[in-house]
Amino acid sequence: MILGCGVIGQGILPLIFRHIDIRPDQMTIITSDQRGIDVAKYYEVRFVINPITTSNYQVILNEALSTGDFLVNLTCDFETNLLVDYCAEHGVLFLDSGIDSWFGESTDVSLTVSRRSSYSLREQAMKLKAKWGRGTTSVLAHGANPGIVSHLVKRALLNMARDEGRPIEVPVTRLAWAQLSQSLGIRVIHVAERDTQIPTMRKVAGEFVNTWSIDGLVGEGLQPAELGWGSHEKQFPDDGERHDFGCQAAIFLNRPGASVRMRTWLPLAGPQIGFLITHNESISLASYLTVGTGANPEYRPTVHYVYHPCDDALLSMHELQERNWVLQETQRAITDEIISGIDELGVLLIGGRKGVYWFGSRLEIHEARKLAPFNSATSLQVVSGVVAGMIWSIRHPNSGIVEAEEMDFEEVLAIAEPYWGKLVGQYSQWNPVTGRNTLFPEDVDADDHWQFKNFRVL
Repeated sequence: MILGCGVIGQGILPLIFRHIDIRPDQMTIITSDQRGIDVAKYYEVRFVINPITTSNYQVILNEALSTGDFLVNLTCDFETNLLVDYCAEHGVLFLDSGIDSWFGESTDVSLTVSRRSSYSLREQAMKLKAKWGRGTTSVLAHGANPGIVSHLVKRALLNMARDEGRPIEVPVTRLAWAQLSQSLGIRVIHVAERDTQIPTMRKVAGEFVNTWSIDGLVGEGLQPAELGWGSHEKQFPDDGERHDFGCQAAIFLNRPGASVRMRTWLPLAGPQIGFLITHNESISLASYLTVGTGANPEYRPTVHYVYHPCDDALLSMHELQERNWVLQETQRAITDEIISGIDELGVLLIGGRKGVYWFGSRLEIHEARKLAPFNSATSLQVVSGVVAGMIWSIRHPNSGIVEAEEMDFEEVLAIAEPYWGKLVGQYSQWNPVTGRNTLFPEDVDADDHWQFKNFRVL
């Protein structure tokens, strides 16, 4: 059963039928509106419009699911942890492309900013992980990012070690991966993305346009800006706070991520400024690559997402802020009308001896359409991660609640990589202070060894 049939729900169907032995009559899509009904009819999949709420979700799940079935959540307005708990209790395999709350809770001002964070949702999931142990597999936060990017980080670490001439074995434990990152001098990891896709009809005033879920982008953008907080950091952000619970791998800023700009670099796009959008991998990667525990471990990299959306989505985000975060009356998710552009998505590892190292995908829209129908470059990166996570779950059905970092990265990438175009690794001498402090004085750390010190990327 699939919950939701937006851009990702439609794009996933061709890959499911290509990679998983299932008949159309064995699948049901449950969603809140008619989006995707034509694609569902094309594949002869049962399509049910029945909005799920706090009061009816158990009845709907009980009627549709049995032990051994698979539930995939592709919505962003259903509490993930309720689904995890339900599926663990009933022996149902589960995958969610994120870790979400009920619609509206991420902007519920009766909750503290900390409780509205991705960190809080993840901590609740970790309690369920301890509760259920090695029961039926539930994969959390596994699409493109979060998801595949965590596997890219592992391959990037191995690539960097190889390029330094190290005779190294692939780590088999969490601590060994953290120690490898530490030995390479990795201080910061950016999940860096630039979307250049262009539709035939451009955005107009009062409209939000995006190449993937509008609800998803807006929901993440209105949550507090979050980042895994590195052990090397020496200056705490003026509006930053630590959480008073949990693993202490991340902090948050007292402002929405859609209002925070960060500098990063990609091979094709070059230097760019993107949004500090909260994502689960910012926390899970920082936690996974920690040597030690608590708020002041021996080693932990700073980790965060830097997203430059397509031009129309960028204008939509600016307009959203101008409207004081009230969503535009009209929303348009674009796929078929895209005429050109790529989604360049990868991980930028900062602190190595050879300079910054970017490893990731450059997927062009026409290539994406050849690889799978009903997809844009952006959606195909996501759905390939979802399907790869589903296949991993089917192969490992009794792994309990897992995040991307706990999965075999080579096994997952073997499934997803063909849908990511050519994966590219490239070094650069870019850093966030080059060329700064010239036109006007700026508060930057211009030390030659900037990557080994705290630096401000405002």
